[in-house]
Amino acid sequence: MITTLLADDSTILCQGLRLSIEAEPGMRVLAEVRNGVDALETASRLKPDVVLMDIRMPGGDGITATRALLTLPAPPAVLVLTSFDRDEYLDQALRAGAAGFLLKDNTPAELTRAIRLVHEGHGVLDPTVVRRTLNILTAAPRLTTDEQARLNALSPRERDVLALLSLGLSNAAIAADLHTSESTIKGHVSRIMNKLGADNRVQAARLAYRAGLEPET
Repeated sequence: MITTLLADDSTILCQGLRLSIEAEPGMRVLAEVRNGVDALETASRLKPDVVLMDIRMPGGDGITATRALLTLPAPPAVLVLTSFDRDEYLDQALRAGAAGFLLKDNTPAELTRAIRLVHEGHGVLDPTVVRRTLNILTAAPRLTTDEQARLNALSPRERDVLALLSLGLSNAAIAADLHTSESTIKGHVSRIMNKLGADNRVQAARLAYRAGLEPET
């Protein structure tokens, strides 16, 4: 069962989201909150797997809440769900550690698919913002000394896995490309996250882009 928490100041929208999510087998909404402060308190108490987070909410914005949620002992995956596709919101959400960024005009099927993906550890980006995301990543500043040291700590095979991960490939697809098992790749990804200090695959991909890491041909 994938449990979710809805953080949005629109009661009507949350009602629609709840209906869409709970119509999907194996998904349940634990609670609804109206701001980021309540999202942190409720997530600390109920420990949802995924938090659907709006950005602009009175009484506590979604970006600050996302950053705080990822400091919890068992942090949820945060899927930002917003009406606004402005570049600064996208960049702030990625920097805060969001595992996904989705616009509210997506279909219920696209929403529940995104929830499953971030729960499995994948990054999710709305197709309408992918190109701008790449621009943000490639325009980001050079690696800090600490980031370079973390990258240098990766083994050659871990660098190969990270390069493929940064292309948005699933563990199964990476395993097929590298001719190994999915469980082996899962282990590599776990070690990569730990060495890089990344909370999710989007953060790891961001570092790979900034480092200019590319798959071996």
